[in-house]
Amino acid sequence: MRGSAIHSVEDARQIAKRRLPWMVFDYIDGAAGRETGAARDRAALDQITLRPLILRDVSQRSLATTLFGAPAQRPFGIAPMAMCNLAAPGADLMLARLAARYEIPHGISTIATTPMEELIEAAEGHAWFQLYFSGDGSGTFKLVERAKDAGFETLVLTADVPELGRRSRELRHGFKIPFRLGPRQMIDFALHPRWSLTTLRAGRPDMANFHKPGFRFDRRESRGRATWDTLARLRDVWPGKLVVKGVLDLSDATRLQAAGVDAIQVSTHGARQLEAAPAAISTLAEFRAALGPDFPLFYDSGLRGGEDVLKALVTGADFTFFGRALLYGIAAAGEDGLQQVWDALTAELSTAMALTGVTDLSKVRSQ
Repeated sequence: MRGSAIHSVEDARQIAKRRLPWMVFDYIDGAAGRETGAARDRAALDQITLRPLILRDVSQRSLATTLFGAPAQRPFGIAPMAMCNLAAPGADLMLARLAARYEIPHGISTIATTPMEELIEAAEGHAWFQLYFSGDGSGTFKLVERAKDAGFETLVLTADVPELGRRSRELRHGFKIPFRLGPRQMIDFALHPRWSLTTLRAGRPDMANFHKPGFRFDRRESRGRATWDTLARLRDVWPGKLVVKGVLDLSDATRLQAAGVDAIQVSTHGARQLEAAPAAISTLAEFRAALGPDFPLFYDSGLRGGEDVLKALVTGADFTFFGRALLYGIAAAGEDGLQQVWDALTAELSTAMALTGVTDLSKVRSQ
């Protein structure tokens, strides 16, 4: 199956599964525990239906929207993902170039495999910096200052990772960041020579934001010391937009709104943290009713197609984000595969809009 055969996210996933080492695929694809949380996210999205409407003029449809007052050509962006260059060398920059082409946000992870300064430049400013709090917070706030100096205008605090979730697939493979190579990993890499040789030529992916002196990050270090006081301090020092990601509880959502955050991102962290968490989509309508019609509410988790985007928008989201779905495209066929996945998502959303009588996304909740 060649890259030209990518017509959906699942097409790309199947190719990626063959081409990536098992350890790398399971890191990208896996979820917490027995992965019932991931199944719950997917099942909840599948339970939402969209009502077809007939005899509307839907010949002219726009997929454009606005985000914090700025135009975006799609109602979906790129979720922050760690270690993207494991999918293929240069994956971070492929995503950044996509963000620039479509004027959509590229979430730059704290543990990206390309420095934040290079990525915001490649994204032509269409980049948000995602922040993990860790340790005593001193290194965290140094990263905040660095992001400010690099020109980031939106900061995304990922708040649902006080401890790293237990992902059985990673544990079985002995997955570590940075890699610790033993016989099992060497056999895995040897059986996937295309990935191994291209990665060897490009250099082992690692946490590029910590190459500078004075910056360090330990993936295993506790992130459990962040509190509401931490958020207040962050709000004081960050002059731009502040988004909090990983919110599933209504009392947390209303408290965040009162604390002055600019947006909330409803998310189960791709079901990679708490296996027993509720399906993220199940909270959206409740959040929208409590937070009011105008408060920015974003969504990720479980999205696998354009119809899913429309479901999230109808349910109450203003904007959505894809994560691993885009990495499948890169792993399958590089930048061309990424574009094909993006085009498939676009076509699926456009078709779903036509079939449900939607021409303008700004009015989707009223239709």
